[in-house]
Parts: sequence; C-alpha cells; structure tokens
Amino acid sequence: MLADLKAVVELETHSYDKAMLVKGLREIRARAVDLLGTPDDEVLHEGGQHGDILELTYRGTAPGTVLMLCHYDTVWPTGTLDSWPFTLVEGKATGPGVFDMKTGLVQSIWALRGLRELGLPHPSVRFLFNGDEEVGSPASRGHIEAAGADALATLVFEASFDGALKTARKGVGLFNVRVTGVEAHAGLDPYAGASAVHALAEVVTTLAGAGSRERGTTVNVGLISGGTGRNVAAGHASCGVDVRVTDPGEMGRIDDVFAGLRASDPRVSISATGEWNRPPMTQNPASQRLFKEAQEVAAGFGWLLDEAAVGGASDGNFVSALGLPVLDGMGAVGDGAHARHEHVLVEHVPERTALTIGLLTALA
Repeated sequence: MLADLKAVVELETHSYDKAMLVKGLREIRARAVDLLGTPDDEVLHEGGQHGDILELTYRGTAPGTVLMLCHYDTVWPTGTLDSWPFTLVEGKATGPGVFDMKTGLVQSIWALRGLRELGLPHPSVRFLFNGDEEVGSPASRGHIEAAGADALATLVFEASFDGALKTARKGVGLFNVRVTGVEAHAGLDPYAGASAVHALAEVVTTLAGAGSRERGTTVNVGLISGGTGRNVAAGHASCGVDVRVTDPGEMGRIDDVFAGLRASDPRVSISATGEWNRPPMTQNPASQRLFKEAQEVAAGFGWLLDEAAVGGASDGNFVSALGLPVLDGMGAVGDGAHARHEHVLVEHVPERTALTIGLLTALA
C-alpha cells in the first residue's frame, strides 16, 4: 500500500494542471485495475478545464451499491515535489497531497482488494474519482449526486479528524463584492471624489458583523484590492469573501446581507456576486445509523471510534444535503492539510482500511 501511495503522490495533480490531472487519473485507473481487475462498469465524464470524473463499478456478492468518493486533485502546484519529495521517516509519510487525500484513495482500493482476498460478503462498490474537489467540484457535483442517489451509503475518503469520522461539515459560500466610486485628486479636489476604498471599509465591517458564533456562521473577508494611488480617491475596490454555515437556514440570511449592502455615500455603487459552493452536511438520521454501524465495527476491533463536526467542506456535503447516508473522514490519520507539514501516520493505515472492510461487510 505504501508503494502505491508513493506512486500516487509522485503524480502531481494540481487542480489547475489539466495535463497532469489526465496523467494522474490514467495511473490511478491502472492501479485499480491491477489490484481489482477489469471493472464491471466504467464511465468517464469530461471535466472541462479541471480533472475528468471516472466511475468504476465492481459487482459485489450482496444487493445494493456503496459509493466511494475519492478526489485526486491537490492544492499543490506542479513542481512542488522538487522541493518536497515523498518521504517515509519514523512512521510518517509526507509529500504534497499525502494527507488530503491520496492515502484515503489508496485505502479505498485496497479495502475492496481485502474483501475479495478474505472472501467476505459485500455490496457492489462504485468508485468515483474526481479532479476538481479543491476548486468546489464544478464539473463533478451532478455526477456525485446522481451516483449517491441510489447508494446504500456514500463513504468519503477524505482524511479523518485525528481518527474521528466527520459526520457534520459546514456549508461554504464564495462571494465577491465590487465597489465603484468616483475618482478625484485627494489634495486638489478632495470632496469631488467618492472613494470606493472607504466604502469597501464599510462593507467589510458589515460583513464581519454578519458572522454569528452562536449559529455557527463565520464570514471571512480574505482578499481586498482597490485604488490606483494614495493621492487618488479610489474609483474601484473589491473583496473576496468566504462564508461557512452550520445551519442551512443561515444561507438565506447571509444572502440578504449581501443583497442589502449599501454605501453611506450615494454616489458609490456596490454589487455582490457568488454562490453557495456546498450546502452544510448535517447529521440526518440515515447518516447517524451508518455511523453507529461503523462504531460497532470499530468496537469489534477493540477501539473506540469518535465523530466530529468540522468547518471544512467536502463532496460528501452534496450527498448529505439530499438526506442520504454519508460517512466522511474514512481516510488517513495525520495532519497538515494544505500545509507544508502535511503528513500521514502510517501505523493507522491498516486499521483504517480494516474499518472500511468491516463496514462494507456489515452493509451486506
């Protein structure tokens, strides 16, 4: 498994490098076929400027199908491997994408291999490998929702939360605000201008105030730009905003905040664009039952399986929002997603794979 992990990590698959995404998916398919044989059904969906979406279905020995979600794109630009190669030292595997989420991808394939070698009953397994998760899954969302619609369960092989499964995730909204003012010389004619930058400061204050710790809503203005010079009343300014919500009802309230943005100077105009990239993953009854089954499997192995609610989102959000059973965080134990200290604790790879094997058998 570690040899496969090394090979997959060394295939750099940045979300914006189409050529490398194509190469990476080709190699992932080859490894799946090498371990599992020719799939009983195979569909390739065009991903446009991002990675394509590959569905491989292997017929099981019991009724029903389980969807295994695995994204193969990473946030790391091509060439990162030159200064940060895959390494395995003192029980830690490091490298770009090793934690998020190439270890989980490898574990998912080997779980089905293990089921077969052990002769255990299991439903059919449909792998869905997508190359656009890190940019919001614009091409794969519809395919994910369709694949999960009739599944007994959807298992997401994103990394765990310190070993815990992720049973709740926040929804994510990505928005941009553009402000148009009136340019003027700041010294010669200061009152003729209407500064877009000053108005944007008002906007930022309003947006920051829209967050609610009690409701689990955060609003982060992460990008700001504007103006052409310090002695010019700015004609243009803009900001990029990340919103996270726990309660689906908060999406409407935040939409109203953006729609109601106004500047105190009537000469300034404000427009907001963007969308809700992912709905919240809430603990619906079907997912709660699925987690209890996973806990029983873990208890049979002699360890306690916890659950966690996290602020990040994943492709599991899409399926969960349909009221369907989802378990996320089936992948690696480690730390450092999207950071240079990204790593996986390899001692946990066998137990995480065994958890998947046991859960698939329980679903049979």
